[in-house]
Amino acid sequence: MSVIHEKNCKNLYPITDVSTGEITCASCGSVILERAVVTGPEQVGLSKEEYESNTRVGRKITLKLSDMGLSTVIQKTNKDSTGKSLSSENARIFHRLRLWDRNSKYKQEQKSYNKAFTLLDGIKTKLGLPESVVEKSAYLFRKASAKKILSGRSTIGILCGTVYMACRLTNTPRTIQDIANAGNVKRKYLQGICRFLMQELEINPETFSPIDFVERIANAVEVGNKTRRSALKMMETVQDNGITTSKNPMAMAAAVVHLASLENGEKISQIKIAQASGISAVTIRDRAKEIRQKIGGDM
Repeated sequence: MSVIHEKNCKNLYPITDVSTGEITCASCGSVILERAVVTGPEQVGLSKEEYESNTRVGRKITLKLSDMGLSTVIQKTNKDSTGKSLSSENARIFHRLRLWDRNSKYKQEQKSYNKAFTLLDGIKTKLGLPESVVEKSAYLFRKASAKKILSGRSTIGILCGTVYMACRLTNTPRTIQDIANAGNVKRKYLQGICRFLMQELEINPETFSPIDFVERIANAVEVGNKTRRSALKMMETVQDNGITTSKNPMAMAAAVVHLASLENGEKISQIKIAQASGISAVTIRDRAKEIRQKIGGDM
C-alpha cells in the first residue's frame, strides 16, 4: 500500500517501518511515497547459514574466475517469478537470451580463462600463495590475452610466467624453480616465457632480495636461533657491500646460511643446504668463498 500524504495534514511526524521500507505519518496515518534506505550493516548473522540468508548482495568481484563472479543464470522454463507462463513474445526473447548466454560461455577466450584459472588454483595450493598474488596473476593473464599473444603458446606456460611476475611485483619470495615444479614445466622454458611476457606487457619487476630467502632456508635445514640471527646480520652486511648485485638471491642466501652455521659450530652439510635451496653445492661454495674474500674482516 502506498498513497500520497494528505495535503491538509499540517503536523508531519514521519515514522519509518524498517520491515516494509515505508515511511508513514504519525498524525494522519498516510503513507509517504519515499522509501526508506537501510543504512545498517549488510548482515547481522554470525554463522554461514545466517549470512547467506540475510545478505542482499552476491560475492565480490574477482579476476580469478572466468566471469569475474558475475555469472548469469537464466532458467530453462518459460515462467516468471510468480509461476505464470510467459507470453509468446517474451518466450522468444528469453530463448534468444539463452542462446547468447550459452554461446558466450563457449568462446575460445572463456575456455582459456577456465583452463588457466583452474590451474591457478592448483599452483596457489602447492605454493601457498596469498590472494593478492593470485589476483595479480589473473590480471596479468587477462592482459596477455587482450594482447592476443596466447595463440600457439602453452596456457600453463603463460600462466606460470604471470605467477612468477606477480610474485616479484608483490615481493612474495618464490623462485622460478618453485613455480616450474608447481606447474610441471621446464625451468628453461619458463625463463623464456617470462622474458617474452616482460617485453610484451612492458613490465620490469624488481629482483627478490636475498634476505627474503634466508628464513626459508634456515627453517628448512632447522638451524638454531643464534645461527639464524647471524645469517640475517651477515646478509645485511653482504647487501651493504654490493656483493648481491647480479647474483642469484637464493644462492647468496644459501651461502650465508652455510657460513653462519660454520661460525656458530652447527654441523649443517652443504648437501642439505643445497637440497633445501635448490642450488648446487659447488655454487654455494663459490658464493661463500666470494663473501669471505670481500667481507672476511667484518665477519
